[in-house]
Formats: sequence, structure tokens, C-alpha cells
Amino acid sequence: MRKSLKAVAAGAACVVAGAALYGAGTATAGQSTANSTHEPYNIGQLVKDIDTYYGTTADSNGVYQASPDSPYAKDLARLDGDARRYIDRAARKAHHRGEQPAVVFDIDDTLLLSLDYEKRTNYTYNPTTWNDYVNKADRPAVFGSPELVRYAESKGVEVFYNSGLSDAQRAAAVENLKKIGADVNLDADHMFLKDKANPPAYLKDCATPGAWNCTTVQYKSGTRRHIEDDLGYEIIANFGDQYSDLDGGYADRTYKLPNPTYFVA
Repeated sequence: MRKSLKAVAAGAACVVAGAALYGAGTATAGQSTANSTHEPYNIGQLVKDIDTYYGTTADSNGVYQASPDSPYAKDLARLDGDARRYIDRAARKAHHRGEQPAVVFDIDDTLLLSLDYEKRTNYTYNPTTWNDYVNKADRPAVFGSPELVRYAESKGVEVFYNSGLSDAQRAAAVENLKKIGADVNLDADHMFLKDKANPPAYLKDCATPGAWNCTTVQYKSGTRRHIEDDLGYEIIANFGDQYSDLDGGYADRTYKLPNPTYFVA
């Protein structure tokens, strides 16, 4: 379930403070939710803090963009540097052991930045407007993400995508990823999207045709289990902007990218 900024305003002070960098390693602490008995963080100030963090500016076309000099960009650069060093070491070790190393990337706000949508909708999710936005296929890259995808491939690491986007949005996702230069393994065997009408057999514990009951963690960890147990890969790193992208195991290391604009349980 995707929750808007307003729905999590009470805990957003913690989110913004923590957005500086969610470092490498297993994500064990969940993001804060609206359970405080104290006065919540002021939502108007929170929006200003988010704009400062992203360095939000409107380009010549009126599209809201993050600044390459922003705290957000600097945090991503530090994460990217750590991830590259780790991938290099882990890939060499995996190849030495005769394993097939792989990395898994979420898409929304891990590879493709949705800041313009969040700003225009006042941080309020709507499935219709979101679908229209995704299908435009013109989101900018999260800083450093296309380069990291290509870097992993250059080290002999298989690249997979594990996204909450629907299968009906596949063509738009592929087009958008190509536009930003993340044109690596964009076929259906490597890009796993939600197909609620015909869920894959490896999700049988929580989904059957026409009856989708998977939580985000069940869906994403179940997909990673499939990549490891059924396809025979060793997932050395899993990247996502939500803890639900990362929880549930089946990855040697997790990388939490900053995203203070929404929360997916």
C-alpha cells in the first residue's frame, strides 16, 4: 500500500532526518508511521525541507527536477561509490566460487525519479494520475542509477528488475529505462512486474489467478527467491527506495536509497 505524504506526516520528521543516507546492509528498521502522541511535524515545513533536500527546481518545460548539487544527489553519490566497490569485490568472489552473481533493482525512485509527479499532486497518490504519468515514459534518472546498472553488467553481474509497476505498464517502463541509458536486460525474463490477473506460480502462497493477496514484501522477496532458487543466481545486492523493497531476505546486501516523499508498506 502506498501512503501519501499527508498520511505519514506525523513520522515524517524521522523520514527526512534519515533521508540523508540509508546505508548499505540489511534494512531492519521500518520507517516511522503516524503513531505519535505528540504534535506532528508541520506539513508545510516538511514540504520546504523536502524541496531543500532535493534542490527542487522547475526546468524550462516546467518539470520539477532534483539538483545535481543537492544533498539528495550527494547522498546518492556516496551510496553509489560504496555499491560499486562492493559489487566489484562480490562479483569477483562469486565468479571464483563458480556462482552466477546478480543484482536486483526496484524501478520507481530507485532508477526513475518521480519528484515531478509528487510535486504536482501535492504528494497524494492517485492510481489514475499515476498510471498516466508512468505511461508518459519521460521520468528522469535517479542520479547515478543508469551508470550503476551498466557497471554491474560490466562486472559480469546479471541485472534484474523487481518493481511494483503493473505488467500493463511494462512497455512504458522499458521505454523510460532506455531513455535514461539503463538499457540492460529489459526483457520479461529479467524485469518482474505485478501481474495480478495471472500471477506466477512462485507466488502461489499469496496469489492465485484473480486473487492477489501478496504484500509488497511477499511479492518482492518471493521474486528474489525465484531468481535464486529457480533461476540459479546469487543476488549479491538489492537496491530500493523503500524498506519493503528490501525486507524478506534473498540478497547478500541491501541498499536503501533516500526517498522522503512517500512510504510503501
